[in-house]
Amino acid sequence: MKAEVKWIGDELFLGTSESGHTIVLDANGGAVAPSPLENVLISLGACSSVDVVSILEKARQKVSACKVEIDAKRVDSVPKLFSDIHLHFVIEGSDVSGKHVERAVNLSADKYCSVALMLNAKVNITHDFAIIEK
Repeated sequence: MKAEVKWIGDELFLGTSESGHTIVLDANGGAVAPSPLENVLISLGACSSVDVVSILEKARQKVSACKVEIDAKRVDSVPKLFSDIHLHFVIEGSDVSGKHVERAVNLSADKYCSVALMLNAKVNITHDFAIIEK
């Protein structure tokens, strides 16, 4: 896998993936676009959500929506790394089993989500979930 990041002015950068997709990143606190660290959180949320939805669908759960709310804390020293990240999954559906959601979230965190597994070495990642009956 390859990617390219190109400076496009001020503190803006254009990232281009090997597949040709682009994303603008803003190193100036996210004034114009997500900052690189905000993008890490978005990537973590997307990666884990893909797993959770896929696992729930394979378990024949009737999921109509999945959202993950992410709360992160950073250390005070430079570099300002993440120290803690909490993912709160909100699953909507009909007759969705808490047992299945818990299993899906745990499998994503412990086995499948590449982003989480890379961050786990330095960051305390926790998770929980809620189910909304529709």
